[in-house]
Amino acid sequence: MSSLANFRNLATKIVCVGRNYKDHALELGNAIPKKPMLFVKTVNSFIVEGEPIVAPPGCQNLHQEVELGVVIGKKASKISKSNAMDYIGGYTVALDMTARDFQDEAKKAGAPWFLAKSFDGSCPVGGFIPSSDLQNPHDVELFCKINGKDQQRCRTDVMIFDIPTLLEYTTQFFTLEVGDVVLTGTPAGVTKINSGDVIEFGITGKIESKFLVK
Repeated sequence: MSSLANFRNLATKIVCVGRNYKDHALELGNAIPKKPMLFVKTVNSFIVEGEPIVAPPGCQNLHQEVELGVVIGKKASKISKSNAMDYIGGYTVALDMTARDFQDEAKKAGAPWFLAKSFDGSCPVGGFIPSSDLQNPHDVELFCKINGKDQQRCRTDVMIFDIPTLLEYTTQFFTLEVGDVVLTGTPAGVTKINSGDVIEFGITGKIESKFLVK
């Protein structure tokens, strides 16, 4: 599994789950989903600590969304909830950076969210945690601090759809390859990010990353 620490170079896609925390759905005025709501970020989105977060051209309202990431450890197609955890090689924590003004415009037009979600650097990602080091991913605390102040802090046990449910649903439609990342949704507390901000995020007591907004 050690090669999975290199998941960013293995991944073929980043599958994202929208509105998987009730409070976040409500803060944006969205309905609570009845089934997982999926979209994708392409791998050009990945950046690592030391690389800056840069808003895409024309974006006036960049938001951060901290998410627990599931790193796929073996090829997964049409799997079931009962054995879904066997397909997980480990975990990471990422920011789903969102050009919210682009997204709002796309929503109004009934257009795809691709520009809002997949611009270069839109997925700052932390290190790799082997699954053996995180026995219960539904019992950890995600956090995101901006300039040293708490902005998001939430336990993962309040996800609307748990990880086995997400993996079962996702793999009915498309195959997850080794190294692919499934981002499991963000809790409440997203806000506008500005040039010069320092964003720290991770899992309390486990992993932490720091990025500068350029």
